[in-house]
Amino acid sequence: MIGFKNSPVKLVLSCFLISIIFILLIYTDSVLNKPLPIEDVTISENFDEKLPKIKNKTMHKVEKGESLSVIFEEKKVPLNTAYKIFNADKKNILSTINPEDIMEFNYYGETLDSIEIKKDKINSILIEINDEISISKLKKNTQTIESFGTGLISTSFYVDALKQGIPDSIIMDFAYIFGWDVDFIFDVRRGDQFSVIFETEYSEGEKIDSGDIIYAEFINNNERYVAQRFIDKAQGKQYFNEKGENVKKAFLRAPLDFAYISSHFNPNRMHPILHKIKAHNGVDYAAKRNTPVQASGDGVISYVGYKGGYGRTVEIKHGGNIKTLYAHLEKFNKRSQVGSKVKQGEIIAYVGDSGRATGPHLHFEFWQGTKRTDPVKVQLPSAKPVNPDEFNEFISALQSSLQKQKEYNSKNNA
Repeated sequence: MIGFKNSPVKLVLSCFLISIIFILLIYTDSVLNKPLPIEDVTISENFDEKLPKIKNKTMHKVEKGESLSVIFEEKKVPLNTAYKIFNADKKNILSTINPEDIMEFNYYGETLDSIEIKKDKINSILIEINDEISISKLKKNTQTIESFGTGLISTSFYVDALKQGIPDSIIMDFAYIFGWDVDFIFDVRRGDQFSVIFETEYSEGEKIDSGDIIYAEFINNNERYVAQRFIDKAQGKQYFNEKGENVKKAFLRAPLDFAYISSHFNPNRMHPILHKIKAHNGVDYAAKRNTPVQASGDGVISYVGYKGGYGRTVEIKHGGNIKTLYAHLEKFNKRSQVGSKVKQGEIIAYVGDSGRATGPHLHFEFWQGTKRTDPVKVQLPSAKPVNPDEFNEFISALQSSLQKQKEYNSKNNA
């Protein structure tokens, strides 16, 4: 039988005494070495000088229907200050506040120091708020710089001109200037060349606007077109070719923008609805519904109303026994009344599909006496040429532009 040996008594007592001594040592250490109490130390200093005031500002864009009194209340302009501002506006300068204007409220600390109302990139109105209120108009100084652009048509005039850094507004002006001779949707060919000298306005190093075209040149299907800007004393700003002839014609060849010819002048055309040979004595310009239709030339409206297969129609009588007709309209301009005088480019109606039409488009006819002529091919009469007394001055301006074009081309090719 297996048994257990008795444990030595002395060994057990020794272990017990050692444990008691160890516990007493730990207790004594914890009592004698308590951590020092945490002392709060506060350092204070008196500042006799006040913190400097900081300039700051808030912006507000004027919305439709807002008035200055409402805006002042929203921006917490003190009533007394608002009253002083309105009372100081003796010349009614503040009555010109319009939607989209930007108002800048400038503060010095918490005190309103001034209000600047920015009308555009150049013009603004400044309200200075002191003991006395002052209201004044400000206009930044501008600098006009000449720029040059040139290129070849690979896709479209608009796209290729943009690639050359020519601003959108200049591209549109370019197309308008040559629009009497060239249809920029239908006539432009790959390989056609364009060049233009134009003005760009800057103010304080920032581009403000693209100004006028000074000189433009377009080579279309190997035919060269030139336009030189000249301020004619009798006609004002006009563009003339190298012979001093006005590039502007007495009639627009296409009386609307952003369209293409969907059906040409054709005396033997198969009518798409009647399905029989019926002369098409005009040109159809496909365009979106409600595209504005312009008067092709100056004249007097002789007919406004519904006219059989033409649908809603406007007719205008011009000088030289010429008449133009605009058909399949959606609606008329309210100002288009029989007997009303219209100017070239004035909106007379809007594209539709009234009458016998398969879709929205403008049917445009050009009459010379009792004969209808193809508007695309007819030789359009030009506007007035350069005043003979100013011809030498015009030639001098043209030669200056040609020299600049030559210099620009040399730099680009270097």
